[in-house]
Amino acid sequence: MKLVRYGNPGKEKPGLIDADGKLRDLSAVVKDIGPDQLGDAALAKLRRLKTATLPLVKGSPRLGSPVAGVGKFIAIGLNYADHAAESGLPIPPEPVVFMKATSCIQGPNDAVMLPKGSVKSDWEVELGVVIGSRARYVSQKDALNFVAGYCTINDVSEREFQIERGGTWDKGKGCDTFGPLGPWLVTRDDVPNPQKLAMWLDLNGTRMQTGNTRTMIFSVAKIVSYCSQFMTLLPGDVITTGTPPGVGLGMKPPMYLKKGDVMTLGIEGLGEQRQLVVPFKL
Repeated sequence: MKLVRYGNPGKEKPGLIDADGKLRDLSAVVKDIGPDQLGDAALAKLRRLKTATLPLVKGSPRLGSPVAGVGKFIAIGLNYADHAAESGLPIPPEPVVFMKATSCIQGPNDAVMLPKGSVKSDWEVELGVVIGSRARYVSQKDALNFVAGYCTINDVSEREFQIERGGTWDKGKGCDTFGPLGPWLVTRDDVPNPQKLAMWLDLNGTRMQTGNTRTMIFSVAKIVSYCSQFMTLLPGDVITTGTPPGVGLGMKPPMYLKKGDVMTLGIEGLGEQRQLVVPFKL
């Protein structure tokens, strides 16, 4: 099942993508696609709907983040060995955990804005994991049962802020517009193996990243279990799980985003994104 939220920013409505790829409105069924709609029972109720009876949405409306009310936006760094190598960093013995600000979350095709003073903004295609039920000290064996579904994420990053400005990585990861999610949330029953998903990112039509989640150092199950040892994961929390090689930081010489660039990216079965890079504006 592919769940979406569509409409103008702040006024998104819930919807789903039917078997023919058409957008259907869910407003008469649920108020939104948020924490209360992500548990197994709530998703099972949506799964039983006769989608052909739901109203068709005309045109091509803007898509927002497929999840509303995200409480925590957790990120995992250096989770692909070849990306760690291009970053000049050792393979981590445990998952590297940091936070992206929830205020950076936006729709999959909304413009990405360069922060004020940015000279090293970068791209990262990543698999996103959306938590469906409360997870606290869960085992790796059971971890995927706490997942509602998966989505494509661009973990946009300002490398100077992240690496050269002292402190933790967070300040280079949570700038406004740095968290495009979507286009849809694919429920876990439609992703039988999250460790077999091809992923890619193009910059201005040139392939920069090509990868597959099978080369993750730490699997989705390991990440969910690991994070649940340090914080309670709640419905609607999002975990972005790391990027394969091909980021601008790793180029020789490094290459960074500039006004007018276009990023297109996608993950097998989880849909594609497209973002125009625009200059800073208050």
